[in-house]
Amino acid sequence: MLLEFLGAAHEVTGSCHYISFGEKHFLVDCGMEQGPDLYVNQEIPVNAADIDYVFITHAHIDHSGLLPLLYNHGFRGQIFATKATTELCNIMLKDSAHIQMFEAEWKNRKAKRAGQPEVVPLYDMNDAMGVLTHFVPCDYHNVVQVCDGLKIRFVDAGHLLGSASIEFWITEDEKEVKIVFSGDIGHGNKPLIKNPEYVKDADYVVMESTYGDKIHDVAPDYAVELAEVLRDTFIRGGNVVIPAFSVGRTQEMLYFLRRIKTEKMLPEFQNFEVYIDSPLAVEATSVFNKNVKDCFDEEALSLVEQGINPITFQGLRMSITSDESKMINFDDKPKVIISASGMCEAGRIRHHLKHNLWRKDSTILFVGFQVPGTLGNNLLNGVKKVKLFGEEVEVHATIKNMHGLSGHADKEHLCNWINAFEEKPKKVFVVHGDDEVAEGFANYLKQEYGYDAYAPYSGDGFDLLTGERVLEGSRALVEKKTARSKANTVFARLLAAGERLLTVIRKCEGMANKDLAKFADQINALSDKWDR
Repeated sequence: MLLEFLGAAHEVTGSCHYISFGEKHFLVDCGMEQGPDLYVNQEIPVNAADIDYVFITHAHIDHSGLLPLLYNHGFRGQIFATKATTELCNIMLKDSAHIQMFEAEWKNRKAKRAGQPEVVPLYDMNDAMGVLTHFVPCDYHNVVQVCDGLKIRFVDAGHLLGSASIEFWITEDEKEVKIVFSGDIGHGNKPLIKNPEYVKDADYVVMESTYGDKIHDVAPDYAVELAEVLRDTFIRGGNVVIPAFSVGRTQEMLYFLRRIKTEKMLPEFQNFEVYIDSPLAVEATSVFNKNVKDCFDEEALSLVEQGINPITFQGLRMSITSDESKMINFDDKPKVIISASGMCEAGRIRHHLKHNLWRKDSTILFVGFQVPGTLGNNLLNGVKKVKLFGEEVEVHATIKNMHGLSGHADKEHLCNWINAFEEKPKKVFVVHGDDEVAEGFANYLKQEYGYDAYAPYSGDGFDLLTGERVLEGSRALVEKKTARSKANTVFARLLAAGERLLTVIRKCEGMANKDLAKFADQINALSDKWDR
């Protein structure tokens, strides 16, 4: 029974963990790296076609974004997630595929002019659509018998609509081991969604540590704080541009903006308009409205019961088409623009930054975590010039950050979560934190509370029956990545297809001889066609 750490080890993004027991192989999360990679990440140790199951803690791209690539490489197993996560992945993975394809097309136009090799997207819309058919929606708290020797249960992690910690009961050689993956843990008292639930027992725990070195300030009234930013900017005649994740943070901002309107916090600008410029955010908002009963907290439910939609108001405008998006910047009236991506690495937000960063009267307001190396992080750290769409733009806008408005638990809340276990787990694995943060939080748990805590590196593997480390991952720092050429990427896809074929062949053992012979003839005919 092996647990191997692949992604988000001594790093924040790219969550992916591998477990094998008996003849079964599964992943917990399959996330995309966001921002520069620090350490060399271990590849999945088996063919994608050999993965039987994937379990997704929540829909954010750094936890689900490589599922279409897994499908592209031959995965055809089942993907278990909560109902809300399933619905959100249905829009987020398609949006991610669209971004991959759009950026590849844009790069190839430049590459063609420069005589450079073509690049291809990590995956395309067919891969996203294909993998979505493999989702198995689950209810919170229900124990699901996945297969012989494997049971799971989702409990609310309070981080995002549908987010979950996942309990696993794994049996091998008549020995049962329980392991809990925290997913991303919310800090509680978030608008709209419920507080995180605690788990009471486990042999092993894999937990996040994003803010394992920080204590959030006592939360202010964010609606009041936001109103002050709007007032100062509108008086100057500028726009408030908010880079925000389309799922979660956008809906929270709508909640605060509704309060500003209904409580008349800006009487001198009561009719200000708010533009949601993200088709994904518009779709995600509808998913929030569909999951009221299962996921909303008591305050939000109370508003719904009074006939009040907690995330809509007069003056809210939804921008869907690219033409509608372009028109926003031709309107001179001061306004709020909420657009993705939240770290400014892709999407429509970059167009709005191009039109507003140079303006002294505008404000760029960050409302979420910015991974080091991303454009958002660079702006927060005072960069004076940025390059957008090949054009250098000077930064004259006011750059602000709403501190404490985070979807992640801080050090205190993380400790509350792990200390809710009635007996200490045999080992606590600390992941999903920056290099020094993950290491520091693991040491803190060890020294302050007596846990056997360890921050694994990518490639570290542990035998869950003995608790011993049986694989040691690389500590090598990643070299600068070069563009993926079309030839290399497509050949990798061909190799993955061949590996899938071998997996299918192995599963054919025991079939009727005539069927095996027919299959062999088909393979040989295909080989004859392509043999050189």
